[in-house]
Amino acid sequence: MRRRSPWASATTGRFASVARRGWRRHTASVNGTDRVIEKQLEAHLRKTPALGEGVYVATGAVVVGDVILGDHSSVWYHAVLRGDINRIAVGHHTNIQDNAVLHVTQDRPCVVGNWVTIGHGALVHACSIGDETLIGMGAVVLDGAVIGRNCLIGAGAVVTPKTTIPDGMLVLGAPAKPIRLLSAEERQELRQLAEEYARNAAYCLAHGLQMGAPRSAG
Repeated sequence: MRRRSPWASATTGRFASVARRGWRRHTASVNGTDRVIEKQLEAHLRKTPALGEGVYVATGAVVVGDVILGDHSSVWYHAVLRGDINRIAVGHHTNIQDNAVLHVTQDRPCVVGNWVTIGHGALVHACSIGDETLIGMGAVVLDGAVIGRNCLIGAGAVVTPKTTIPDGMLVLGAPAKPIRLLSAEERQELRQLAEEYARNAAYCLAHGLQMGAPRSAG
């Protein structure tokens, strides 16, 4: 004998009127939210990204909407920078590596400093990243987090919302915690890595290698 789904009665019989009232309230709430989001989409998503001098965007990368890329920054293969409901601002000589994602929220932009390295597959969401910092491969930095200058966020670390990381820290774990201060040599290596990627990007530009096309959604 085929059993009737326990959810079938949710829209029939004695539950029908309750379901309809709940749906009307939900729809009114969603429609109000939709209007706010629509205004933000109009303000941000239809913008064409602003690229500084010597910016490189590799084929397959997506840079869309309200995005500012500073001079000599680079966005590598299949990375996504989506400035749809707020702004993404990236400083000069910063590299966004393959498959990384930068995004925003309605009330928080994504701000990335100068000489920053964002590693392969990292997620940087509606947060702030200080100059000469490295976000390791597969790391996650969540809404409202503030990462200081000269920090190293280790591979796979998860920086939870509204966390503040002081300057110069090695940060590991999930949830991520400051472990120790980086040495002067380690801090110098962070800058050197960003310089290396800036040179790679300049070479690709000079030789016309697989340049993508940033765009608006309009």
